Amino acid sequence: MASEPGKSLDPPMLPAALLEVWPVIAVGALAWLVATVAAFVVPGLETWRPLTLAGLGVCVLGTSIFLWQRRAARRGARGAQVGLHYQRDSNRE
Repeated sequence: MASEPGKSLDPPMLPAALLEVWPVIAVGALAWLVATVAAFVVPGLETWRPLTLAGLGVCVLGTSIFLWQRRAARRGARGAQVGLHYQRDSNRE
């Protein structure tokens, strides 16, 4: 398949709203927090307590690792993950 002259094969940038990670982290953490509160308030859900506490722990651990890797990527550490931050395209705003 030949490309047309003047046409770029690069995909367009995603909208900034789809690149933000904090809404996803906030919704997940809020869901685990609500489940944990429900497990401790509703007597019929007492068997959920260990699971919800583990979910909160994994949430804190995962967010901490994400922040650690993002900090390493921003400072240019050799072993850091790539793609944890983005640069906005100034032509699109």
